[in-house]
Order: sequence, then C-alpha cells, then structure tokens
Amino acid sequence: MSPDSRQIVSAFKRLAMYWRAGQWQAAKDNGLNPTQGEVLQRAAAQPARASDLAAELGITPASLSDTVSALVAKALVTRCPDREDKRARRIEATDAGRRVAEQMPEAPEALQAAIAELGGDERGALLRAFTLIIRSLQEARAIPVQQMCITCHHFRPNMHDDAARPHHCMFVDAAFGDAALRLDCADHETATEEEAARARARFTAVG
Repeated sequence: MSPDSRQIVSAFKRLAMYWRAGQWQAAKDNGLNPTQGEVLQRAAAQPARASDLAAELGITPASLSDTVSALVAKALVTRCPDREDKRARRIEATDAGRRVAEQMPEAPEALQAAIAELGGDERGALLRAFTLIIRSLQEARAIPVQQMCITCHHFRPNMHDDAARPHHCMFVDAAFGDAALRLDCADHETATEEEAARARARFTAVG
C-alpha cells in the first residue's frame, strides 16, 4: 500500500470508529443494541423488505429476523404484508418507533458540524470520491449495491458543459453537480450492467 493510500485508510478507520461509537451510545441510551438501532432508523426512514435490510446491513436473514423480533416485542416496528410480493414482509416503524428513531441522530453532532463547515466544492469532491470507492467495492462484490447515482438508470454523468452542474438526472429532468450526488436515493431505478458501465466510464472521463 502506498503512503497516501495508507493515510486515506487511516482516516476511514478513525471516522468509522468515531461514528460507530456515537451510534452505539445513541442506541444504548434508547435501550437498544447497535443492530436494533440501525434497523429501527432504516425502518423509520422508509419501510423495507427484511431481505433488503439484511443485505444492506451485511447480516444473515436469521440475524435480521432476531433483531426485528426484538423490535416487534418492544412495539417499535411491525411486519407488514408486501403489496408486491405476498410471500414477503416489510418492516415498518410504529409511531413509538419513529419517536425513538428521531432521538437517534444519523451521525454525532460534532461530525455533522464538521461536514457543514466544508465548502460546496469540498463536499462535492468527497461525494465524488466516495461514489467511486463504493462502486469499486460493489463491483468486487464486497458490499451490496446501494441506491446511488452511478448505478441509476436515470443518471447521465458529464452531460452538460457547465462545470458547476455537469450531470443530469432524467427522473427530475435537472442538471446538478458533484455536491448533489446521491449515495442513497429513494427514486433510484437500477441500471442495467451496460448502463452502469457506461455511466462509470463517462463519470471518470472528466474530473
């Protein structure tokens, strides 16, 4: 590993340790373990299939089932029928669950403040770098595919000559820049492998 790569890895380690400690404490303060806290936050943000939650969190379906059962017993989530697949169940937060989730920040306040201090170009550069790193990990089958721009059918990278807003989202028909890249978008529509390959090639061709 090169010296600069080693420094980047070190930065990831420190940030991950700090974020994880903050989330674990927030979960503990609400009588939950870390995995229960993560599942509750995701269910409160958007109901999801149990299989999808397990894949996103990188845990086995059995572990996810145990976690959901514990949250159901606490009356924080419910298992609801899936309208698209009668064999599947969606995990949805109850009113009490949403209230608990609201007390659990997405990230420690100090980290949120540090990110807020960054300029638009700095945030854009970070999002661009994270997009490429995450996509490489996805292609290596190291992590699940997320709902991000570079894997979306609607994404058209570097379509415009405007350096501030070179990309285009066909879903909302709007141009945008790196600072508006999404790593988790509710309107994501998975691109075909060919579309994703073309998007990555065009995304990395400029910048």
